[in-house]
Amino acid sequence: MTSTLLDNIGLLVTNDAERGPLTAERRNAAVVVEGGVISWVGDAGAAPTAEERIDAEGRCVIPGFVDSHSHLVFAGDRADEFEHRMAGGVYAAGGIRRSVAATRGASDDELLSNAERLVAEMRAQGTTTVEIKGGYGLTVADEVRSLLVAARLTTETTYFGAHVVPPEFADDPAGYVELVTGDMLDACAPYARWIDVFCEAGAFDEDQARAVLTAGLAHGLGARMHAGQLAPSGGVQLAVELGAASVDHCTFLSEADVDALAAGNTIATLLPGVEFSTRQPYPDARRLIAAGATVAIATDCNPGSSYTSSMPFCIAVAVRDLGMSPAEALWSATAGGARALWRDDVGVVAVGKRADLVMLDAPSYVHLAYRPGVPQVKKVFAA
Repeated sequence: MTSTLLDNIGLLVTNDAERGPLTAERRNAAVVVEGGVISWVGDAGAAPTAEERIDAEGRCVIPGFVDSHSHLVFAGDRADEFEHRMAGGVYAAGGIRRSVAATRGASDDELLSNAERLVAEMRAQGTTTVEIKGGYGLTVADEVRSLLVAARLTTETTYFGAHVVPPEFADDPAGYVELVTGDMLDACAPYARWIDVFCEAGAFDEDQARAVLTAGLAHGLGARMHAGQLAPSGGVQLAVELGAASVDHCTFLSEADVDALAAGNTIATLLPGVEFSTRQPYPDARRLIAAGATVAIATDCNPGSSYTSSMPFCIAVAVRDLGMSPAEALWSATAGGARALWRDDVGVVAVGKRADLVMLDAPSYVHLAYRPGVPQVKKVFAA
């Protein structure tokens, strides 16, 4: 088993709680990796020998980004919707149906090629763990093939038949919920780790969301939820009640929502690329953190409301517009994302964890927000 020493690290972010709060930084550090796993972390001057040595030359090294919310299995383009919004148009959930039509018409190879392209973009920008949802097929066959595509790229696959009601069920939403919780779930569950539902006006109401998540839990899937994107609703508290791993968007929250997130174990995953692309108000991360809620950041990479694959971009927006410090934003994009996926092997640099590391071409992670839009990932180590 080959051992590798990553040496001469000017600033190492570990997120290792044993060393203190939040990012738990080390200066003049080194890391040893064996078999894709971290075997030693410490001061560069005390580093053990290894078969290979990589000189970080004083750069900053951080955990690989954990993108806990993306929609990468789709076909088509919705740039015209973005242009319309930038001219003053309003975002609504209905645009999803355009992607559904394009995705249904695409071949498996076309869907895989597009998803592979986006994962490669993510990896080049430091993402080493990504969750991928279905949700642009909305038939049994199309949701199964979407999950099969996703499963070729990640173990974090999410069944998302409850994205919106497709056109053929426009007059029978109850019938579609029955399909999502019945035959479609039976067919998709073997290929998914998670189940998700869009609890929002124009998608599914709270009763429907409860039915969807309850059925998924009964099939052994973990629960996730989209809620609070367009307006306050009971979806956030429902997610906490059902023990969902995360509730995502959280743009519009009541005091009761914030209290529920602070008291429960459900992660509030914020998606700043959405508000950037839709011109909606940004979520208030400061309010959530002050209340004691745990916050994650993800890209929500999708063709409609957030067509970015860049976690560094989302960190910059989180610092600029969500009220987060650079350290909070980095933690939320790494350890926070890991918690949103119930993972303790990623998002942290510690002995026994996966060797997912990102070397920045910068002396500090602060440069991720300080120099937005500038390529700063020097090298990515995935396991």
